[in-house]
Amino acid sequence: MSAPEPSPPKPATPAPIDTRRYGWIVGLLAAVLAVTFLLYTLSSKEPATAGVPAGSRLHFFAAPLAATTLDGDANLSPPCTLARHDPRALNVCLLVKRAPLVLGFFVLDSSACEREVSTLQALAGVPALRGVQFAAVAIHSSHAATDRVVHRHGWTIPVAYDADGAVGEVYSVTACPMIEVSKRGGTVAGRLIGEHWLNESALEARVRTLLVPGSAG
Repeated sequence: MSAPEPSPPKPATPAPIDTRRYGWIVGLLAAVLAVTFLLYTLSSKEPATAGVPAGSRLHFFAAPLAATTLDGDANLSPPCTLARHDPRALNVCLLVKRAPLVLGFFVLDSSACEREVSTLQALAGVPALRGVQFAAVAIHSSHAATDRVVHRHGWTIPVAYDADGAVGEVYSVTACPMIEVSKRGGTVAGRLIGEHWLNESALEARVRTLLVPGSAG
């Protein structure tokens, strides 16, 4: 009887790898990648800005005038013909067809924001600026509240109210005073933000540039 063949040797079991020693390296790499991605995102994204920048066209809308009987929200796609226009609304498209427009955005119960409209009212009475139109829109305001403020200040320039905030949203109104200075045709010549523009002399000098020959849109 032959002797039994010896069993083949069992393969050696590899020793377990202790992954804990590499954990901090993996975590560090993940952190570096996250920071790199964040920096790229911030550097490649333009900061949000209010209003319409110079060179772009105003967003056309028609909003009810506070001193009229018209109630409702603004129309962001207004008719641009007199035949279909309700004279109780501020229609930006029709205004810029006629002449340059200085359009202010404000909120009620803010002295600086209300002073903005008073400054526009004062400039509307300057004989040298008769070729320019002035108007304002109260953002997120009711008909009655806007009408009360108009009467309290004695404003006679067109003042509309933006009941549901739709106009404020398309213009990205995040602060006031904010004024859009537009050439005839609706191209923005300047976007003015801040209390500096409450000064009548400063704003008048800027508005006068709309009347310089060749400045029409």
